[in-house]
Amino acid sequence: MFKPFRTTPAVRGLVAALALGLAAPLAFAAQPATPAASAPQAQGDIVDTAVAAGQFTTLAAALDAAGLVSTLKGPGPFTVFAPTDDAFAALPAGTVEDLLKPENKDKLVAILTYHVVPGRYPASSVVTLDEATTVQGGSVDIATADGGVTVDGAKVVTADVAASNGVIHVIDKVLMPDG
Repeated sequence: MFKPFRTTPAVRGLVAALALGLAAPLAFAAQPATPAASAPQAQGDIVDTAVAAGQFTTLAAALDAAGLVSTLKGPGPFTVFAPTDDAFAALPAGTVEDLLKPENKDKLVAILTYHVVPGRYPASSVVTLDEATTVQGGSVDIATADGGVTVDGAKVVTADVAASNGVIHVIDKVLMPDG
């Protein structure tokens, strides 16, 4: 179950400024107001969309090793903060290989589900939040600053990648749950 979000006065002020058109564009911009300007219709689910993008091969391999592919191909909806291959490559040497071992499946599942929030939260919703509860059970901190959005310190580099069963926000590092 998704728990309610807390917002800060600074976030509420930013949202108000965005609504009035006074703030500089963010990585998470407001949704278009007209149907003609809306995002293209998603063709694939979260997994297929990520694989087609070509920058999530490590994430796809990890989802397979964790047995989560069928879940993320399911009806959802899901919001996924998806680390790129470069984000996985930035982990200490041997980390990914170690996590992909069958004996580390529980740890891998915990890390991957920490990147998934139940529900569809496009950028226009995310900028109003200061935290979100993940499928793993922990909470990620969400912040807006310097014209961008971060999730647990990871920068959102691309927002609102549409999928038939949710939305993907591309991030530049792998999130690690506490404990």
